[in-house]
Amino acid sequence: MSISLQADPSLAQGYIKVNGTTAATFTTSGITLPSGGAVTFPDGTTQTSGKGPAFSAYQSSAQTLSASTWTKIQLQTKEFDTNSNFDASTNYRFTPTIAGYYQINGGVAVSATATQVIAAIYKNGSVAKQGGFNQASGVLSAVAAVVYMNGSTDYVEFYSNVSAAQALAAGSTVTYFQGFLARPA
Repeated sequence: MSISLQADPSLAQGYIKVNGTTAATFTTSGITLPSGGAVTFPDGTTQTSGKGPAFSAYQSSAQTLSASTWTKIQLQTKEFDTNSNFDASTNYRFTPTIAGYYQINGGVAVSATATQVIAAIYKNGSVAKQGGFNQASGVLSAVAAVVYMNGSTDYVEFYSNVSAAQALAAGSTVTYFQGFLARPA
């Protein structure tokens, strides 16, 4: 296979040719693929340009947590789920189908009791990253991390631990879980 990268002075842009056929054009602002075009990565997987999985879900109905127990957060409402990889009804988990490095974020809030609140990202059933904790009324604990997932069996879930049993604050701005493909493997 022959691949060439050439500038086209008449168009003020460059182009990539694969086996003599123009596969993509590029400018200083990025690469444009022809309709239906895809980028193939070195491991042979194909990812359509700009179309990695992304999701954002939140708790729409308050969940009560027991004291000093790690509990999976039930995120019943999706704001978006570009590839249907987030389960918002049974397991409350994100299972991407593309191997890579994912930016994962979560926030959890309580509204009434002064307490210690800790947020954590679990990968395949075990804590992967843990956020900070606060001790005050109406607190929010957040966690953010880049997590590698293999695109077939790996999944992430959102957990919290509170020092006093109580209900979480429900809503898209206070108890949420989200992520996106930052870089394919």
